[in-house]
Amino acid sequence: MKKGVTVLLLTTLSLLSWWLWTPDLPRAELEERYLAAPADMRTVGPWRLHVRESGPRDAPAVVLLHGFGSSLQTWDDWAEGLSRTHRVIRLDLPGSGLSPPDPAHDYSDGRSLQMLLALLDALGVQRASWVGHSMGGRIAWTFAARHPERSERLVLVAPDGFASFGMAYGQAMAVPASWGLMRHVLPRALLRMNLQAAYAQPQNLSDALTRRYHDLLRAPGARQALLTRLQQTVLQEPLPLLHQIRAPTLLVWGEADAMIPVAHAQDYLGAIEGSRLLALPQVGHLPQEEAASASLQAVAAFLH
Repeated sequence: MKKGVTVLLLTTLSLLSWWLWTPDLPRAELEERYLAAPADMRTVGPWRLHVRESGPRDAPAVVLLHGFGSSLQTWDDWAEGLSRTHRVIRLDLPGSGLSPPDPAHDYSDGRSLQMLLALLDALGVQRASWVGHSMGGRIAWTFAARHPERSERLVLVAPDGFASFGMAYGQAMAVPASWGLMRHVLPRALLRMNLQAAYAQPQNLSDALTRRYHDLLRAPGARQALLTRLQQTVLQEPLPLLHQIRAPTLLVWGEADAMIPVAHAQDYLGAIEGSRLLALPQVGHLPQEEAASASLQAVAAFLH
């Protein structure tokens, strides 16, 4: 009897492991699904980056930076609209989307700024407006503070940067060891449960959108890069940098944001001189997706 129970338990565990096991997807398969043109994969300094451009090349440039675990596709609607008046440059940050992991495995904000400067130089862009969401917002406002000579205007979409519960300035984020399991186990249903918190309206997280997030997180090395980026996240006291920003700044926030509450907007409004807020009712952490038309109209008018 004991032997039979043991065999049944081992068989069940084996089947469960087989069901949960989530291997990487071949890069060729991902590029076939999500790469618009081979030329969009660019070598910039030591980085290999997925960069997508649209709009007139002689128009004012705007760079769109996605958030944690996301990709350049989050900007699809905004990119289409802004391309009428701007040279739109969007990219997958290293280790996200179709951009391979950073060759030095360095995902610090300082390294991100080096990469963005190299990208501007490679594209022949002297000055650009910056649009950043969440983590990408933190990178965008840090760039604008440290490189005002290359920053025109600034749009921050539910930006990260102020320490919340469980975090402290100057200290690396504590990442539970159990999170390392995601390198091998990431069922789509579990990912969907986690993504749902970013949307105020559940129907806005479609099956196609869930599949895209799931696919791109299964790019070779992407999940380890995600964990490493978390482990290397060291927030600095933001006020000294925010006070240095001189670029006209628009904050865009969903009033139903459950990830970075809209109340945080007051910190930025108080720190960035002349900044203003667009608050969108019944919208969560992703205004560029959940309220694409309304938010785009305000952003386009601000950047014009």
